[in-house]
Amino acid sequence: MVLIGVLALMTGCKNNSHSLLPNVSGKAGEVLVVIEREDWEGSTGVAIRETLADDTPYLALREPLFNLSNVPPASFNNMFKMHRNIVLVNVNPQNTSTGVVYKNNVWARPQAVVQINAADSDEACRLFKEKASVISEYFEQSERDRIIENSKRYEEKQLQEPLKDLTGGILHFPTGYALKKWTDSFVWIADEKQYTMQTVMAYKFPVRKEPFTVANLVAERDSVMQANVPGMFEGSYMTTSTAFEPVAKSLRYHGRDFVELRGFWEVHGDFMGGPFVSHAFYSPDGKEIIVLEAFVFAPRYDKRQYLRQVESVLYSFEWKKDEK
Repeated sequence: MVLIGVLALMTGCKNNSHSLLPNVSGKAGEVLVVIEREDWEGSTGVAIRETLADDTPYLALREPLFNLSNVPPASFNNMFKMHRNIVLVNVNPQNTSTGVVYKNNVWARPQAVVQINAADSDEACRLFKEKASVISEYFEQSERDRIIENSKRYEEKQLQEPLKDLTGGILHFPTGYALKKWTDSFVWIADEKQYTMQTVMAYKFPVRKEPFTVANLVAERDSVMQANVPGMFEGSYMTTSTAFEPVAKSLRYHGRDFVELRGFWEVHGDFMGGPFVSHAFYSPDGKEIIVLEAFVFAPRYDKRQYLRQVESVLYSFEWKKDEK
């Protein structure tokens, strides 16, 4: 099982006076790399770009995971210290304690900082490669957490009830989302604008043999979508695209185990499509599988940030007990 272990790191280095810090700067999805020019152009910079600027998975067109910019340490002044995501490459022969350190809210909030302490450039490159996947997930979850915090600040709280009724838990939807469909086994909530659609769906089905295989998750998904998500034309409906095979992996987040499924959706009988991601996990009594799914339709725009925003809604899930 793949563990999202960076959450412990993210919460272990908080600044107690973070409430007094200024707000971060920079656009969503940006990472500032503080590194000497020769290292940025050398093997360390290559490793950083190959990881953090790699293609975002399951998008129709290529978009990097993060937009990178770099600045040498001598120019790393107060303006740059306000950035939302920072990689500090600290190469110094006098470094006696080497390794990768994760920090939150150092100069601003909500800020994510990764510091790589190395005695030389080769060691810096090796340290980054060893922790590349953890560093990438650390920044990814930091971006999600900012979105979740904003969602809770401007929340459509009336949308908690349909999810609580279906799953026993709640999601936090920001302003703009509205309920489209609510049955005993299916909920559809979306933020629909003229040229974009960000959608979250929730459904459940009885536990069967090997419920978390890709084949079984896709089969259940297609059955639910055909029954509940019609297209614009008669006989059209949402289904899972076969152009690219969906991929599943097991994750753990805030003590909750789930299987993430990523792929493309399309509409049978129409020419609509886009990326989706879902989280599948057991109900509290273990008798059903609950699926939370997020998908995006934005044919005119880049989709990375739209998908990251709606995926963050899935990560806001929490079990909710009745208040008496």
